[in-house]
Amino acid sequence: MRLLGLLPLIVTVPSYAEDKSKPFTIGAIPDQDPEKLQRLYSKLADYLTAELGVPVVFKPVTDYTAAVTAFRVGDLDMVWFGGLTGVQARLQVPGAQAIAQRNIDAQFHSVFIVNKNSGIAPIKDLKDLSLLKGHTFTFGSESSTSGRLMPQYFLKQAGVNLEDFKGKPGFSSSHDSTLQLVTAGTYEAGVLNEQVWLSRLKSKEVDLSKVQAIFRSPPFYDYHWVVNPSVKARYGAKFIPEVQAALLKLDPKIPQHKEILDLFGATKFIPTQNANYAQIEQVGREIGKIK
Repeated sequence: MRLLGLLPLIVTVPSYAEDKSKPFTIGAIPDQDPEKLQRLYSKLADYLTAELGVPVVFKPVTDYTAAVTAFRVGDLDMVWFGGLTGVQARLQVPGAQAIAQRNIDAQFHSVFIVNKNSGIAPIKDLKDLSLLKGHTFTFGSESSTSGRLMPQYFLKQAGVNLEDFKGKPGFSSSHDSTLQLVTAGTYEAGVLNEQVWLSRLKSKEVDLSKVQAIFRSPPFYDYHWVVNPSVKARYGAKFIPEVQAALLKLDPKIPQHKEILDLFGATKFIPTQNANYAQIEQVGREIGKIK
């Protein structure tokens, strides 16, 4: 009888308690060339596996919307989102947390670029973006913060509406694609995130005989890591702080860490919080990307 009395204590132990054999799945919005993303996140997954003591797997997605959906349904536990997609994801998953961003993401910028045959010269003031009226123009992904949301906001401040462009504006799907389309002259002008622009300049992937930057936008919050609260049931209540600590621990003085940080275009990760993206949410609602 005593043994039977112990049975309820045994069977009521939660089956999900700190099961560190299950993989922690990470993802990212596909904002750059897929090969570059695979290299970056594979290295990060290896690093996090060693730091967290759980298998970490990178799972690519097809587009920005797919990243948000995968996070919402639990296929991805943590995602590297842009400002807009991060807000969209958190609004669909109560309790989701923004935990870390690069040191460059608290003061992020977009860069407006033009094909040199367009005749559009560099400008210094936001109001002069009005010079883009009457020209063909491409954004990046429709859900990109630095490739669509904030650029459209800044264009509106300069008195430029989408119907002011020549034809309908394009949506290239990624920052690299925007650069390629403007370089080829498919569009006379476009906009992409500054980090990608500077990275491609450094690697000499920009044909400066054909394309040039004409304006750097005002700053805004952008990319950040968002964690699904469901991981606490699987790995324990301390797991999210452990993930954050592992990201903040990346040190450019350590060669393995520096390689990861270089691929991210950053020197370190810093803490962030949901409240930092209030402006992004406001602008997203203004242009109809958040309802």
